[in-house]
Amino acid sequence: GTNTRNLREQNLRRYLASYTDVDITLIYCPALNRGPVYFHTSHKTDWSSIPNRNQGNDEQPAIRVGFFQLFRFATCKDVLMMVLGSVCAVLHGSAQPLMLLVFGLLTDTFIEYDIELNELSDDRKECVNNTIQWKKNYTEGIGLMTLLDIEYEMTLFAFYYVGIGAAVFLLGYFQISLWVTAAARQIQLVRKLYFSRVMRMEIGWFDCTSVGELNTRMSDDINKINDAIADQVAIFLQRFTTFVCGFCIGFVKGWKLTLVIVAASPMIGVGAGLMALFVAKLTGMELQAYAKAGAVADEVLTSIRTVAAFGGEKKEVQRYDRNLISAQRWGIRKGLIIGFFTGYMWLIIFLCYGLAFWYGSSLVVNTGEYTPGTLLQVFFGVLIAAMNLGQASSCLEAFAAGRGAATLIFETIEREPEIDCLSEAGYKLDRVKGDIEFHNVTFFYPSRPDVKILDQLSVAVKSGETTAFVGPSGAGKSTAIQLIQRFYDPKEGMVTLDGHDIRGLNIQWLRSLIGIVEQEPVLFATTIAENLRYGRPNVSMEDIVSAAKEANAYNFIMDLPQQFDTLVGEGGGQMSGGQKQRIAIARALVRKPRILLLDMATSALDNESEAIVQEALDNGRTTISIAHRLSTIKNADVIVGFEHGRAVEKGKHNELLERKGVYFTLVTLQSQGDKALNEKARQSLCYILLLFCFCFCRASVRQRSRSQLSNLMPESFAPIAIERGPRDAVSQEEIVEPAPVGRILKYNIPEWPYMLFGSFGAAINGGVNPVYSLLFSQILATFSVTDPVAQRKEIDSICLFFVMVGVVSFFTQMLQGYAFSKSGELLTRRLRRLGFHAMLGQEIGWFDDHRNSPGALTTRLATDASQVQGATGSQIGMIVNSLTNIGVAVLMSFYFSWKLTLLILCFLPFIALSGGFQAKMLTGFAKQDKEAMEVAGRISGEALNNIRTIAGLGKEKIFVDMYEAQLDGPYQAALKKAKVYGACYGFAQCVIFLTNSASYRFGGYLVQQEGLHFSLVFRVISAIVTSGTALGKASSYTPDYAKAKISAARFFQLLDRVPQISVYSDTGDKWDNFQGNIEFIDCKFTYPTRPDIQVLNGLNVSVKPGQTLAFVGSSGCGKSTSVQLLERFYDPDHGRVLIDGHDSTGVSVPFLRSKIGIVSQEPILFDCSIEENIKYGDNSREISMNEVISAAKKAQLHDFVMSLPEKYDTNVGAQGSQLSRGQKQRIAIARAIIRDPKILLLDEATSALDTESEKTVQEALDKAREGRTCIVIAHRLSTIQNSDIIAVMSRGFVIEKGPHDQLMALKGAYYKLVTTGAPIS
Repeated sequence: GTNTRNLREQNLRRYLASYTDVDITLIYCPALNRGPVYFHTSHKTDWSSIPNRNQGNDEQPAIRVGFFQLFRFATCKDVLMMVLGSVCAVLHGSAQPLMLLVFGLLTDTFIEYDIELNELSDDRKECVNNTIQWKKNYTEGIGLMTLLDIEYEMTLFAFYYVGIGAAVFLLGYFQISLWVTAAARQIQLVRKLYFSRVMRMEIGWFDCTSVGELNTRMSDDINKINDAIADQVAIFLQRFTTFVCGFCIGFVKGWKLTLVIVAASPMIGVGAGLMALFVAKLTGMELQAYAKAGAVADEVLTSIRTVAAFGGEKKEVQRYDRNLISAQRWGIRKGLIIGFFTGYMWLIIFLCYGLAFWYGSSLVVNTGEYTPGTLLQVFFGVLIAAMNLGQASSCLEAFAAGRGAATLIFETIEREPEIDCLSEAGYKLDRVKGDIEFHNVTFFYPSRPDVKILDQLSVAVKSGETTAFVGPSGAGKSTAIQLIQRFYDPKEGMVTLDGHDIRGLNIQWLRSLIGIVEQEPVLFATTIAENLRYGRPNVSMEDIVSAAKEANAYNFIMDLPQQFDTLVGEGGGQMSGGQKQRIAIARALVRKPRILLLDMATSALDNESEAIVQEALDNGRTTISIAHRLSTIKNADVIVGFEHGRAVEKGKHNELLERKGVYFTLVTLQSQGDKALNEKARQSLCYILLLFCFCFCRASVRQRSRSQLSNLMPESFAPIAIERGPRDAVSQEEIVEPAPVGRILKYNIPEWPYMLFGSFGAAINGGVNPVYSLLFSQILATFSVTDPVAQRKEIDSICLFFVMVGVVSFFTQMLQGYAFSKSGELLTRRLRRLGFHAMLGQEIGWFDDHRNSPGALTTRLATDASQVQGATGSQIGMIVNSLTNIGVAVLMSFYFSWKLTLLILCFLPFIALSGGFQAKMLTGFAKQDKEAMEVAGRISGEALNNIRTIAGLGKEKIFVDMYEAQLDGPYQAALKKAKVYGACYGFAQCVIFLTNSASYRFGGYLVQQEGLHFSLVFRVISAIVTSGTALGKASSYTPDYAKAKISAARFFQLLDRVPQISVYSDTGDKWDNFQGNIEFIDCKFTYPTRPDIQVLNGLNVSVKPGQTLAFVGSSGCGKSTSVQLLERFYDPDHGRVLIDGHDSTGVSVPFLRSKIGIVSQEPILFDCSIEENIKYGDNSREISMNEVISAAKKAQLHDFVMSLPEKYDTNVGAQGSQLSRGQKQRIAIARAIIRDPKILLLDEATSALDTESEKTVQEALDKAREGRTCIVIAHRLSTIQNSDIIAVMSRGFVIEKGPHDQLMALKGAYYKLVTTGAPIS
């Protein structure tokens, strides 16, 4: 093989890992004593590195970029570098075949010398002055022969080797560093062009392209192009040259033998091809099978609360396990197939060796056409050529990937945006009044061309007036606003500003006139002041402060420790919704816009700040406001009612109320204003202040009073809680100690017979390489035997032995492949099941931690479990294989010549080092690249995610400049890497030449001075060097091994965690006549992930069996929390929850939950049939179809289901996506009814419904409530009025409770809520 061993090993491993997920074993060409031949053995799936191939293939673009087009961005300097690099690569490629010539001569010299020694052993001859001649008395024919000075000859050969080695070092260095440098320069340019072009695209393009996809394209796809135009090209050229030269040597030196060898080679090619095909197919199958299990896991973890509430944990673990079985089966088949083909290939190779030596030796011995040296030159010439061809083809994979990736990227770079935001074209008006008018505008979103959003819309907005757009969602209000910003162009009609079609105006200028505040405002991950500066460049600090005051943001900003220099976090994540909106409003005001667009701009503010902000907004500019809150709309100059993409009515508040049209229905449906809320908040505030004066320091009281202004969570607590999260995460990640191998093996104990047989097979496979070098040197020895009969006999027996080794190898490879894949797959499945079981057993609080999000947990199941295989299974096989290989080789060498062995062993560290160093350098660089690119990636990610905001602010250029500035780091790193990588590569290439030069020279000395037989020199050198590669291979497994230990440790951490509320244990109280009597006594509670926010604050409330208790109060006051305590998702920090007089913490969890049915605001359904979803209500028994139907009837669901084509077998889709909200709610109600609960919890069960579905669902609920204890949480009064007890909650405790009439008589908070018709939140 070639001496590019280590690099090649990496590339191949990289390529195979992504492709056929096979590892690579090496066979050796001992004659060159370097470089292995590659074969795939041992399979090892790294789930993280394999994209789901089935998905991948559909979306792979057709490759439309020719290979040379990849270099379209190269400058003259780059082209020069690439040409020089190519020349070096070609010269380097010819060095190997050149060595063969030297090697052939060297062999002939040794054999000649040995024949002469044999001559001398004839006692009739003697040596005089280095000449062999007959002794005096035998004068029958004086044949004179000169005796070789073997040491002198070997010194000469040593110099050849050193010379070639030095040349290789230089060529290797230049070939790599020139190509890598040229590639780095081109990629730098591609990145810049691509990003700046993407930032210029119109918004419609972003609708049709997912941001995630763009981000991967920027990182992965451009890296693929880089791989295709960097070192791979040089290495391809080098290998291809070697291939050509190798065959040339073969055909020139001995065409007969060459043809014989070539004839046998298709068998290997066919084997390799079939194997790749099978493995790819099986991997696809395995991934598909696992994808199903992964989908189950993801679905279950996403809806963990539902699973817990209905006690479905065990059922889900079984469902998951069923899906794992098929993945396991495919994995085992794959192992067997890989074992079979690897064995087959070894068999063919050994048969080839046998055939070649048998035929070649007959050409040497019988016809004398070849010298032994020629035989070796031809044999290894062809072998090297074939191998280099094989390895060159692995580069083609990189080229194809690069061309595929380039297709999309270059297309984007060439695409002309329909609305180019950075173009200079278009004119700018001198005076802007601010009249906007829509003329018969029809519009479809490019991503949904079949849905008409605006339909002949005609609206005029006069300058200086505030116009409110109202209407149901989907009527086209926000779309109209986006057309004014020219995010899109209308399909028909036009939008005009002061009578000019906005398509004729300069975009940047147009957008600079407009200030926009969205419902979910986007802040950039920088300081508050910088965020405001995005509104208008070079704005003074005074302007910033005054804008902040106008937006009522000044006070809360000044309360923050760093004031205007406070970082707002990724996407403004450290700020509450109200704070974000106020900063966004300030940002719009800083622009001093002529036109202000407000899309639900004050939705997250409470009334007081809204009033202040509203005043600043109504400031004599053209304003278009979309709002759902009446207080915001009432004072507008004109109100425009939208319906189905048309403006159907227009006028002032009172006029429209009289018309009884769209506006009137919206007003009546929605409940008005929420003044009452602030009252209540104020009352409860005084109470809180009394309570907490002693507990809190003054600062937090100020925070309390401010948080009452915005009825969101206390603002300055949120950042603290959030900031603390990630830091803990880091510390916890670090603690993981690698797991002891013993414990991993313990989980694998049931498979010990497989592991034993597998290790046995591996040990025999490991012994094959040294045996090979033994046979090879034995053949050389036969050429110096003078008696032809003995010689022929010996050659035949050696060739037979080759065949035997091949056959044995075939069976042991199969055994190793099958046994280890079986044990590994069984272990993976067992760990996955255990892990999933452990996850579902955790208390709900554990899932609140962002480190345990469903995504993170499913990944952990997928990757960690399969990585643990890396410490057992095929890994053990590899280690055993390498160890026996090294052991046998070293023992053999020491036995035959310990002096030579010691000399070669001195070189081994260098060989190992060059490989290791190269691997280390490459991974190090990859890591640096990744870190450097991450910063740029963050900028690009932020820019693409918030493209609308950036376009609205006209700040594309700033982001492009920021991105380009960040690219400099990776670029400089790449240039440095080119040099280091080149040097490593050159060194790795030349080390083996130097080893050869020293060992053959010393071998010559030993042959001459100590009478060592020359065949032993070859034997020792080839045995040691093969074992060296084995050592390299064993060490290449250590990262896997370390990874496996850490994955295992993470896994064991999960298995060992003892949940605070155990689902699986049956301990705890149970009783027969469960009444459903519930009492909350002085409950205090904080969520474990937000320990600084007190959610329940001494909650006292009780409900008797059969009564209905309604919780009323603003969001965040603890209504849902109290329900979760009752379900025992959490336990109270202080106080008690009594159920029939039993303390909830002592009650058995499965027992308690089996008595409770829950219907929540967004019911979660599973991706199965309606029938199965209803049956999910009771997982403790088998449920008959009749029960399902009767439950469905009670839930007003039966008629609707019967109208579906598949009736109860209709699949509801992922998370119930095939059904409407009302239908989902009714299924959820049927599911709750079927378990016949004693306690029914309704959490906002009708809030998301329209009036009609609400009626049906409400009837269903009223039926379900009969004879059960019921707790209702609702915002609508109609739902609550007929409850037995109404508890008004605020800040985590009850401020008043009693039936409806009693509370109305009290004239307290509840009375105000009802009379003002405010929404009760």
